[in-house]
Amino acid sequence: MALLPEKQSNNKGGKRNPKRSILPPRGPKQQFFVNIINALLILVLIAAVYSAVIDRGAGVEQIPVSQVAEDIRGGLVDKVTVEADDLTVHYKADNVEKKSKKESDSSFSQTLANYGITSENLAGVAVDVKAPSGFWFWTVSLLPFLIPLILIGVFFWMLTRQARGAGMQAFSFGQSKARIIDPNDKSQRVLFKDVAGVKEAKEELLEIVDFLKNPKKFLDIGARIPKGVLLVGAPGTGKTLLARAVAGEAGVPFFIISGSEFVEMFVGVGASRVRDLFQMAKKAAPAIIFVDEIDAVGRVRGTGVGGGNDEREQTLNQILVEMDGFEPNEKVIVMAATNRPDVLDPALLRPGRFDRRVTLDLPDIDDREAILGIHAGKKPLGPDVKLRVIAERTPGFSGADLGSLMNEGAILAARENRKEVTQYDLIRSIEKVMLGPERKSHLLSKKEKEVTAYHEAGHALISSVLPDADPVHKISIISRGHAAGYTLKLPLEERRMQTRKVFLDDIAVSLGGYVTELMLFGDLTTGPSNDLQVGTALARDMVTKYGMSEKLGPVALEGMGGRTLFGRGLNEHEYSEAMSHAIDDEVSRIMTEARTRAEEVITTHRKALDAIAAELMKVETLERAEFEKLLIVHGITPKKLPEEIIA
Repeated sequence: MALLPEKQSNNKGGKRNPKRSILPPRGPKQQFFVNIINALLILVLIAAVYSAVIDRGAGVEQIPVSQVAEDIRGGLVDKVTVEADDLTVHYKADNVEKKSKKESDSSFSQTLANYGITSENLAGVAVDVKAPSGFWFWTVSLLPFLIPLILIGVFFWMLTRQARGAGMQAFSFGQSKARIIDPNDKSQRVLFKDVAGVKEAKEELLEIVDFLKNPKKFLDIGARIPKGVLLVGAPGTGKTLLARAVAGEAGVPFFIISGSEFVEMFVGVGASRVRDLFQMAKKAAPAIIFVDEIDAVGRVRGTGVGGGNDEREQTLNQILVEMDGFEPNEKVIVMAATNRPDVLDPALLRPGRFDRRVTLDLPDIDDREAILGIHAGKKPLGPDVKLRVIAERTPGFSGADLGSLMNEGAILAARENRKEVTQYDLIRSIEKVMLGPERKSHLLSKKEKEVTAYHEAGHALISSVLPDADPVHKISIISRGHAAGYTLKLPLEERRMQTRKVFLDDIAVSLGGYVTELMLFGDLTTGPSNDLQVGTALARDMVTKYGMSEKLGPVALEGMGGRTLFGRGLNEHEYSEAMSHAIDDEVSRIMTEARTRAEEVITTHRKALDAIAAELMKVETLERAEFEKLLIVHGITPKKLPEEIIA
């Protein structure tokens, strides 16, 4: 069964810092242990220096002063150096030095006289008396007392530094965490030429660019430019990129922040950050403030959750006040992005706030080709690459999906040590983005392979026979993601609206695997589970949303996102139990009729089913050309594009 696939800079002032650490910041507990380790290292270093100072003469032999007197009497000593109480004795014979100490309360001569050394004995000995160095004297004397005091001081300095940092962080809670992109930073500048597709959205935003460049033209004629622009679109359609392009085209500072970054656990922090953000933007005016995912803070108020002091509501109130307090000449535009406009507070959407909505749709085939061209700009493509073919095979892909597709193609080429990206790499990357990578380790048994082949053949055959179903482009029984196999079917042309007949055929195709397993093997596997979910959900939408039920008539019983209860997003049905039973009966009828149609196709074209399944078990993958040959052999005319019919 084919599956349809269902948002920079963090530098202040816009200057890049390539040396910025990519490691996560340390927490308070981690920083405390780091400080303890640093203090211990400093202690070891000081102890080593102290030991070196104290023990610098530890390698010289120490002798008593009596021995010195005896050696002088015997004529063995050549020279004696006196430094305070320390004696350095130099001997004649061995040319060695020895250390000793004299009596501290007497001079060197008095000490020797006490041991019977006369002036005649000292006649041949050179006595050198050195005055003690004041620095070393006081250092050696005071160091034992200073070292503990220094260590305690360093330890408390580190602790107070950490506490001071935590205090500064507490004071910075109320400051905005918006990232700023400087218009002069060419490396981060985005222009409209870098955004493919969304032509109508770019035309809407050109007025904003013109106002930021030439506000006098609008103000002189009394025009008021929209103060807020809300970008609405599915995920990956380029809302953030388009907002950056507006700032790049206008050449103004771009303040970007996420809606979730306003709200903290402390009361009043979100409102304070809103005030700080708008003050920064006013100082830098003309400027653009971009709030991404504004539904995180802009949901409907008055839910009864959290009372009147709910922090999120206070933050939203401050945003409303700041936007409504703008003057026309302040030249600050607020842009926001969301994919859930239905949950936003009505006060945000009134004139004077977000009074202009710009919708970004999924790209059509021409837009997809242009987006692929932009993403392919820095990739070496092989001569066989045809981006138009890739665009044709990717209906429903968003801009982010297409960027991922081109990146996956380059990864596949690099993995195989090739210098160019080929068409085959891009074809494979489509399936990888849609369904996930191949599960080569997921080997099917012979029986499972046969069931999977018939299951996918059933999908493909019914899709080829029913007139309003999409044609098949590829069938595979190679496991990808959670699927044991898949059938890729693509529409003949781009469709913005779906018809009832298309829905009914799609439901019948979704039951192709279920019906085939039951008819041929008399049993069911878990394989059709997702097909049943998709088909049942589509049938229920036909009945409750689109008014496509003949029995219930043109009535919409559910909104696009369900009814919200007091703004809390809780689904609540507005119809009775009898209507609920009628809906269930209609869904069951649609599914039963689809099953009957699928059974008729399988019974009528049983030989074609067997041939497709047999070929799948042999080659595991069938491309469109090989599959259509099997259809023609069994009398089924393949569906063709209008240009293929003309050719």
